[in-house]
Amino acid sequence: MKHISLGGLDVSRIGLGSMTMAGIYTSGGGLDDDESIRTIHRALELGVTHIDTAEVYGPFHSEELVGRAIKGRRDEVVVATKFGVLSHSGRKAGVPDSSAESVRIAVEGSLRRLGSDYIDLYYQHRVDPSTPIEETVGVLAELVTQGKVRFIGLSEAGPDTIRRAHAVHPVAALQTEYSLWTRDPEDTLIPLLRELGIGFVPYSPLGHGFLTGQIRTVDDIPDDDWRKTNPRFVGENFERNLRIVDEVKAVAAEAGATPAQIALAWLLAQGDDIAPIPGTRRVARVEENTAADGIELGPEQIDRLNSLTPAAGDRHDEANMARIES
Repeated sequence: MKHISLGGLDVSRIGLGSMTMAGIYTSGGGLDDDESIRTIHRALELGVTHIDTAEVYGPFHSEELVGRAIKGRRDEVVVATKFGVLSHSGRKAGVPDSSAESVRIAVEGSLRRLGSDYIDLYYQHRVDPSTPIEETVGVLAELVTQGKVRFIGLSEAGPDTIRRAHAVHPVAALQTEYSLWTRDPEDTLIPLLRELGIGFVPYSPLGHGFLTGQIRTVDDIPDDDWRKTNPRFVGENFERNLRIVDEVKAVAAEAGATPAQIALAWLLAQGDDIAPIPGTRRVARVEENTAADGIELGPEQIDRLNSLTPAAGDRHDEANMARIES
């Protein structure tokens, strides 16, 4: 597995997202902690060093699983986790909280659940409009000085917030959605990150599973799956977005790969500062995803994928889009 640098932090260029290990997100039924741990162990065997989690996944369950999986192997893993969606200072549920008090409490909980005395990459999960980013990053800088955090990151932050945060303490990575059907970061975010020397960690690089080609009708999605309310998975948008998948499948057939591998290979071709974190709780899927590291797309194939029609529909429902900075 090749490695890249996220603002000075060395990671495998394909990581593993662990959100699905904490609840029903994709089809496949309920939780299976043993399978999730086997998936993490298999990822490590295949050269993955970058494991991404968050306190809100579960909540707390994903961090606990990661902690169990890496016990005795801490030095092999770059652990990234996130704070800020849950409040630890008394704010009402659903209100972001990146106040100094909440961050100091959050980090101790994450360290305990992960079974570690340090976090490699600690992200603000969502921007807190009630707390100046300078205050939040100031606390994170203290945690770096104390050795509890090695590098800091932001998730779904806009350009102004990124610049202000980076002026207080170097930001190693930005995490946001980026894939063949979410190209928004290309206009402003990616040029800014490269200007500042900040790495990019795309989440949902497979379009919440859509780009795998396994979802052909809305009936392929369980009734209790949140994608049933995602604008890109409903009505005419769903049908229009199938055209994207069909083109990815065509390129995959040419390359002797799966659609998921082509979608990841395209992302990897976008730069040596991009480290996607496809999420799964299945051993077979982590084996498929990590194999994308060995796929080299030709210029014509990249051009063909670059010219795909953008996905129809917003990438989240109205409530979740309101929590994303632009």
